Amino acid sequence: MPTEADLNLLLALNALLSEGSVAKAAERLGLSESAMSRALARLRAATADQLLVRAGRAMVLTPHALALRDRVTELVRESRAVLQPAGVDLDPATLRNLFTIRANDGFIEAYAHRLVARVASVAPGVRLRFAPKPDKDVRPLREGLLDLDIGVLGEAGPEVRVQALFRDRFIAVVREGHALLSEPAITAERYAACGHVVTSRHGRTGGPVDDALAAMGLARNTAVVVPSFNTALSVAAATDLVALIPASYFEHLRERGTLRAFPLPMATEPITVSQMWHPRLDRDPAHRWLRGVVLEICRPPDERREQASARGCPPGSATPA
Repeated sequence: MPTEADLNLLLALNALLSEGSVAKAAERLGLSESAMSRALARLRAATADQLLVRAGRAMVLTPHALALRDRVTELVRESRAVLQPAGVDLDPATLRNLFTIRANDGFIEAYAHRLVARVASVAPGVRLRFAPKPDKDVRPLREGLLDLDIGVLGEAGPEVRVQALFRDRFIAVVREGHALLSEPAITAERYAACGHVVTSRHGRTGGPVDDALAAMGLARNTAVVVPSFNTALSVAAATDLVALIPASYFEHLRERGTLRAFPLPMATEPITVSQMWHPRLDRDPAHRWLRGVVLEICRPPDERREQASARGCPPGSATPA
């Protein structure tokens, strides 16, 4: 049985069970791999279980480790909440957290640099890890592998908390000198007659734009499907293909080159981009602070300035969500 002094191993155990890797767990806690290996050895002795075992080139959790994972995650979160002084405001400068945020490349390109700069200025001990978003599976949130999931709401499940960050819309992007720009009016007919480059992580060729065109008796020719918005813009810059890009992505693009954007010549539903988290993190002070910072950097500049002025503090200051 572990002694009372061994309770600090819960942090190491939580990291190991969440990451399934000694190296990733060490990175998460800011330790060396050798220190994390020593912690794993102590945990194996304390639990009388191997916890992590080699399977080919990777490590996998034992059945006992899988049974412990959710319980350990909850114990760590509860202990942090208990040790947070009641009635005392969180000082971000004291945080030493690693936050994992899942988002698509459009959000990361548009907002990651602002989030990183804001966090570094007030919480230099905080580290951010941006994870790719191959799908909208809520399992990583439930299992504690993610702190925040940012994107368009999918099948999140009834327990997941959701907060809208901003409304977005799709726009069309073409190279400078494209034939569509030769006339003032870009009609749906002219738009549909062009070749198009579509962005889809899953290789899909259709979407809301195609539905809107179909309602008008039109169809576009999707010549190329690519996995990222950046690639779509590169293709559009070098060809006569028309790219479909979120307005927020293009507006924050630092290197637009000779690309030109214009509104779609048909009505499509706006997109609401939200941040999502598991309810067990609702009252966690550090997580509340992170959500507040994300919400702050996603607000339009005028709104951020107005809010900062009303609080009597400089623009960019964040409040908990």
